[in-house]
Amino acid sequence: MGSLIPVIMSGGAGTRLWPVSRQAHPKPFMKLPDGDTLLQKTMRRVASLDDVDTVMTLTNRELYFETRDRYQAIEFADTPAFRYVLEPIGRNTAPAIAAAAMRLAETDPDAVMLVVAADHLIQREDRFAGAVRVARELAERDMLVTFGITPTEPETGFGYIERGEGLSVPGEVDASGATPWRVAQFVEKPDLATAEGYLASGCYLWNSGMFCFRPAVFLAALQEHAPEVFAAVSATCSASGDGDPFELDKAGFSAVPSISVDYAVMERAGNVAVVECDIEWSDIGAWGAFSRLIAADANGNRQLGETLMIDSEGCFVDSQDRLVATVGIKDLIVIDTADALLIADRTRDQDVKKVVDVLKRDGHESYMLHRTVHRPWGTYTVLEEGDRFKIKRIMVKPGRTLSLQMHHHRSEHWIVVCGTAKVVNGDEEFLVMTNESTFIPAGTQHRLGNPGVLDLVMIEVQSGEYLGEDDIVRFEDVYGRS
Repeated sequence: MGSLIPVIMSGGAGTRLWPVSRQAHPKPFMKLPDGDTLLQKTMRRVASLDDVDTVMTLTNRELYFETRDRYQAIEFADTPAFRYVLEPIGRNTAPAIAAAAMRLAETDPDAVMLVVAADHLIQREDRFAGAVRVARELAERDMLVTFGITPTEPETGFGYIERGEGLSVPGEVDASGATPWRVAQFVEKPDLATAEGYLASGCYLWNSGMFCFRPAVFLAALQEHAPEVFAAVSATCSASGDGDPFELDKAGFSAVPSISVDYAVMERAGNVAVVECDIEWSDIGAWGAFSRLIAADANGNRQLGETLMIDSEGCFVDSQDRLVATVGIKDLIVIDTADALLIADRTRDQDVKKVVDVLKRDGHESYMLHRTVHRPWGTYTVLEEGDRFKIKRIMVKPGRTLSLQMHHHRSEHWIVVCGTAKVVNGDEEFLVMTNESTFIPAGTQHRLGNPGVLDLVMIEVQSGEYLGEDDIVRFEDVYGRS
């Protein structure tokens, strides 16, 4: 039996969880009420499974460094080896999984892939581990396995799987409580009446979007049922060089058809099974699902952060930076962040994505960025900006360094608040200590680094005729961005 290699798919904008989830800082990085992120919970869950010593993550190149930092913050009983496949752009799940399968087929041909999403929450991890054992047994028989969740309500936001005939697995595996079936059919997200019928029949399961199969079996099915996807991903991998992280060639991957793994393979193949499981699963797809992670008070309100709720009922309020008070409101969602406020009817949380659609159409940067932006070296936070000036708080992690760069249209004044900065300013290189400062004229090559063991915190005051983030010329960069 080959080893089990979990493949974590980490991406997507999580648009229904705006304004906390944004394209450059999506749902997997959101902190849950217990302080963990969904990404960290997913990594812990799969790393603790039997026979796992390597975990692969599929993510966008722009999210690689923050993903790596989140993993490094986890304490493991046995730290797995981390491997990465980096997408230059999103092309849906079938090409992403195909790239991971091709990579594993070269390096671990006998492995079994367990494909999971980074932004799902599973409360019963013991049952999940049992379901994985059942799925792995079927995958070793060259089946393409998906996981179906026993439905608890007529949910219209999920796709469904109709069960076919039952399958058998050895008793010690079957003792997990998960039940394997052949798949009769996959069905789209239903309307409410159809979903109620599915629930009453007892023959339909929620489609979790998790999978288990051997790389060669999946690739054979992809080549048969979606040959254009197989050929395009294969050409991309061949043009992508080697090494880890494995960065997919941008030109090649841009030409790959965008298609889900269900459409490309699972709905067309004949050797498809589903493992039915009751694992208290949620995709945390909207604010209603997120709010249910918090206990309600006597008035049905759920609260995060500093809040004051007077004569209010059935509301969810998340205040991240300041006091939010409500008076006399009912059944509302209030999400307050540093640069955006969402107020929505509680029954319309699925429509929050419409806000993001409009912001993206209009070119408003709040669909993409928070006021605090993560970079490979740390973070920056825009504190204030106006005509010809911008003030930032910059945090550089120990041992990290920014690129050697230059700006055409702005000068910068750096004031160190905490820690020690190593500065390149033109032809000079020197240290700037706490309470000291330096000035970088426009057109001057410069670089900032943190040579210490503590976070470097500084205030940057920009001034000039143009202050956009695209006014940057990189000459050298340890993160490959030059």
